[in-house]
Amino acid sequence: MDKQKLSVVASAIVSHAKGVLAADESSPTIKKRLDSIDVESTEPTRRRYREILFTTEGIEQEIGGVILFDETIRQSTLDGVPFARLLADRGIVPGIKVDRGARALACYPDEKVTEGLDGLRDRLVEYRELGAGFAKWRAVIQIDERDVPSPFGIRANAYALARYAALCQEEGLVPIVEPEVLMDGGHDIERCEAVTARVLEAVFAELDAHRVLFEGMLLKPNMVIAGKNCPHQNSPEEIAEATIRCLSRYVPAAVPGIVFLSGGQKAEEATANLNAMNKMGRHPWEVSFSYGRALQAPVLAAWKGQESNMAAAQQALKKRARLNGLAREGKYSPEMEAEA
Repeated sequence: MDKQKLSVVASAIVSHAKGVLAADESSPTIKKRLDSIDVESTEPTRRRYREILFTTEGIEQEIGGVILFDETIRQSTLDGVPFARLLADRGIVPGIKVDRGARALACYPDEKVTEGLDGLRDRLVEYRELGAGFAKWRAVIQIDERDVPSPFGIRANAYALARYAALCQEEGLVPIVEPEVLMDGGHDIERCEAVTARVLEAVFAELDAHRVLFEGMLLKPNMVIAGKNCPHQNSPEEIAEATIRCLSRYVPAAVPGIVFLSGGQKAEEATANLNAMNKMGRHPWEVSFSYGRALQAPVLAAWKGQESNMAAAQQALKKRARLNGLAREGKYSPEMEAEA
């Protein structure tokens, strides 16, 4: 394990004003995205859509890393340049999603555990040879008002995350550790904070037990936020306060960066909440983003599968990247949405 290299790469991904573009949608998920704009999901359309994202001029100013899917890391531009090399040449670290999805946790109704540890060591070697500098594994933590998640459900996912992270670092890849407490449901922000605290405590205990180098990893958590069906939705300032309070208690200062998932928030909401956290002042870690839909939804809406709309689609990505870059510094305001 090259500890210095891991630390350098992790810090580079979240260096000044930068975050992560999550473009690692599985085949069923990207099909849903393309269905929403009446575009058939075929290998050529998926490849072309990703090429539009990755060739957008200037995104390297705010995008420090891009998470790819297995199919995508093997694809190239129309000119034959592999996507991983294209990104690296622009100073963007290519990454790869390595989990194989969440499945039902046996004997625990309403809970899931992420699979994909079998054969992971060999897959990591291949992905590194294909150009990946980091990897990502997502754990899905479902939540209700009382009994879910169970202590064992949390522990099972924490163990898998830590095992994955240790394997990544052994093979020279920075692990992004993603324990996502879902926004689905009617729980309030206090319930979300309580569950997120339990999850983070368990995850970092397992990471430490697996001897994962905190300086050579990134954390991709949910924001502490009320469920989508909760009648009371909190302000960005309230979300920021609860989130930073929770993270400060359980995330070691040695971790170089926290890259939040958007978790179903609208693009503007995710940016406003990130901005509110950075307006609070300096934190022990870089407080950044790793957004999928919150960066891509406006791109899909502009593109519509038509080559004539490519410039508009790239402009939509550039706008969201720039606004999130400003939110990284606490300098975003909602008025900038219209101005941009």
